[in-house]
Amino acid sequence: MTSTEARMAPHGASSSEPLNGWSDAPRRGRGFSLRTLIVLRWLTIIGQSAAILTAHQGLHFPLPLWPCLIVIAVSAAVNVGAMARVRRLEASLPDGRTTAIHLGFDIFQLGVLLGLTGGLENPFCLLLVAPVTIAAAALPARQALVLGVLALIAVGVLFFWSEPLPWRPHENFHLPTLYRLGMAMALVTGVVFTAGYAWRVAADAEKLELALATTQDVLQREQRLAALGGLAAAAAHELGTPLATIQVVAKELQRASAPDSDAAEDAALILQQAERCRGILTQLSQQPEGDDALYADVSLKALLEEVVEPHRGFDLAFDVLVKTPPGQPAPRVRRMPEVIHGLSTLVENAADFAKTTVRVQAVVDAGWIEIEILDDGPGFAGDILPRLGEPYVTSRPQGKARQALAAQIAAAARPSKPRTTVEPPIAPSQGGMGLGFFIARTLLERTGGSVSVGQGLPQSDAKGSLRGARVAVRWARPALEVAA
Repeated sequence: MTSTEARMAPHGASSSEPLNGWSDAPRRGRGFSLRTLIVLRWLTIIGQSAAILTAHQGLHFPLPLWPCLIVIAVSAAVNVGAMARVRRLEASLPDGRTTAIHLGFDIFQLGVLLGLTGGLENPFCLLLVAPVTIAAAALPARQALVLGVLALIAVGVLFFWSEPLPWRPHENFHLPTLYRLGMAMALVTGVVFTAGYAWRVAADAEKLELALATTQDVLQREQRLAALGGLAAAAAHELGTPLATIQVVAKELQRASAPDSDAAEDAALILQQAERCRGILTQLSQQPEGDDALYADVSLKALLEEVVEPHRGFDLAFDVLVKTPPGQPAPRVRRMPEVIHGLSTLVENAADFAKTTVRVQAVVDAGWIEIEILDDGPGFAGDILPRLGEPYVTSRPQGKARQALAAQIAAAARPSKPRTTVEPPIAPSQGGMGLGFFIARTLLERTGGSVSVGQGLPQSDAKGSLRGARVAVRWARPALEVAA
């Protein structure tokens, strides 16, 4: 049950995409949507306006009313402009850069307002912690760090410069310098601790989200593979009777034909292929048994030769290479059925599209074993490449290897005697089901391998250059190598 995902793409820049779903990239926050920022700022504007008017009108504090209202009005104007942008774009997707700019403006606006109303003596200076906490939870580390530094600069400026704290008429309220220094240190500690805690929680949540998504993806692929296994068992059961009928009819034709006639040769070929199908179906219906201890491990070169051997004999050259660090022998690896079947499927796919050469090479270093399968065919199609590894994704053309195999079987059944009748051409491959790469990928990832695909990379060595498709499988050495 194999297939080749579509190639038929012109040569281009090589690319490689990991298919196992994991990523070692650092946490990247996505920011808030612009609509969320607009709502939060309107709430802030309402709160600031209520506090200023209450202090001035209700408590009769002599604060600079008009400068404070101008600062609040500037924030409202920025929010109106943001609303106009939302309507113009008709979209409000999360954008980290936009979120950082708006939060930076909020820190600046709050710092100016605090400077007009008492600085660090104003109890509302605690609000400087809020924008930094939001940034730490929603933005990449670099942008959150910049906003944190901006908040700390605002604290430093407010410590050295601010208007006196508005208080009751005819009363002088002034906090000692030591107390103001303590407030500054408390704000710095609150900004650093709260932002660090929010960043750590957000990072852990993102890791859990990634792990959950990856687990769901693995489970989905395992369910698909299990379903395919059930279909294979059902096919083995259902096809048993038709194959038995074909064998009976072929034997009758063979007995009814002259020993050296064309009909006898055709009947023998039918019997041979029917027996081969029966053997395949028998393997599908059997339960896997324990590995033979004599073949539990093999050399890496022997494993690659075993994978390539069934595909030799076509009009293709198969190069098998093993590259190890200088002075080190090739390691011995576990002979796992999943690895053999998965690599064999990838080699078969490469053979279907290669022009002259398929190269299977293993590169061994201190920590990894990577097996690459390259061919000199047209490469992967750009529209198919991002979807490789999903089931039922294929546009297999007429397979070159299939035509060669059919011609070889026909030639073996008719060795030398010319025929008087005109035979129809051998039917070429009619395309795959789009399951071969999916099954190969799933089996290889079960063994701990990471599969990546892309356009072939130029190889400048004694074997020439290959620029078609490239499929690489990478294992940590303990996952594949037999312990000494």
